[in-house]
Amino acid sequence: MSTNPIETDAVIVGAGPVGLFQVFELGLLEIKAHVIDSLPVVGGQCVELYPDKPIYDIPAVPVCTGQELTDSLMKQIEPFGAQFHLGQEVTEVKKRDDGRFDLKTSLNKHFITKTIFIAAGVGSFQPRTIKVDGIEQFEGKQLFYRVKDPNQFAGKNLVICGGGDSALDWALNFIGKAESVVLIHRRDGFRAAPSSVAKMKQLCAEYEMQFEVGQITGFETRDSLLSEIKVTGSDGVTRRMPLDMLLVFFGLSPKLGPIAEWGLDIDRKQIATDTEKFETNIPGIFAVGDINIYPGKKKLILSGFHEAALAAFGSTQYIFPDKKVHLQYTTTSPKLHKVLGVETPTFD
Repeated sequence: MSTNPIETDAVIVGAGPVGLFQVFELGLLEIKAHVIDSLPVVGGQCVELYPDKPIYDIPAVPVCTGQELTDSLMKQIEPFGAQFHLGQEVTEVKKRDDGRFDLKTSLNKHFITKTIFIAAGVGSFQPRTIKVDGIEQFEGKQLFYRVKDPNQFAGKNLVICGGGDSALDWALNFIGKAESVVLIHRRDGFRAAPSSVAKMKQLCAEYEMQFEVGQITGFETRDSLLSEIKVTGSDGVTRRMPLDMLLVFFGLSPKLGPIAEWGLDIDRKQIATDTEKFETNIPGIFAVGDINIYPGKKKLILSGFHEAALAAFGSTQYIFPDKKVHLQYTTTSPKLHKVLGVETPTFD
């Protein structure tokens, strides 16, 4: 049963760093936003994939984690009272006769909005799963595709599967914390930072961890728990390996999901935009952050912040069609100080 529609000036699809900063840039222009995200928490990939890993390229912030960046952005947008609708996907977008959009979500929320800002990163992303019949029964108990609480792996016998940065980073992270760490990859080459690979090989030489070339082809249980995995090596021999926990990092499979059906100009799963206001081929729909593509695009949080600023100004022609909107500076503008809820400084 659909609820009464929520009428608004702007809906932001995606609550990652760029979506959160979009709230800020719209807020400075006195545009209120509703934010929708398929994840149950704000922060997007930053919080879902690397909440504790350091980020070094946010201007004027020498280092912060994904979680710290998200927390800071949430504090920054507090004055603007954005409303969040989490744990749901946008399922339908249709242009109305009055020029606005009907937007519906998987939880039957209905919005009528003048503008839409797609800040959905790589889309809704799912981890690539391990293809071993029956092993999915242990997911969330002994089989994990993400590390949300590193403490739950302390003192355990871990097998980590994969050859990219995530697999190597977590293998190195758990040395000295887990009881044992075994890394398994289907070949001897890696898609990870050379320094991480060198460190892993050094730890293997010092018997601090093990590395095995092979693929998991089966498992054994004891008392309904995963007790051993079967690893078939490059020599064709299958060996049994006892374990407490299995962590699999085969990368993510990004899916645009329902966004692909909106009639947008999509190029290799990314949404084409202009570079003046990061508007799509549908007037009133903007795309910012990793989900957009244009000549010279660089997938950096920094780039997304820049795009969000220009998209906010670009949207004013739909939200305030009869008003000339001028650029003002937060340093000196009494109007912006009022919007932000801060006092205008006085100088002697």
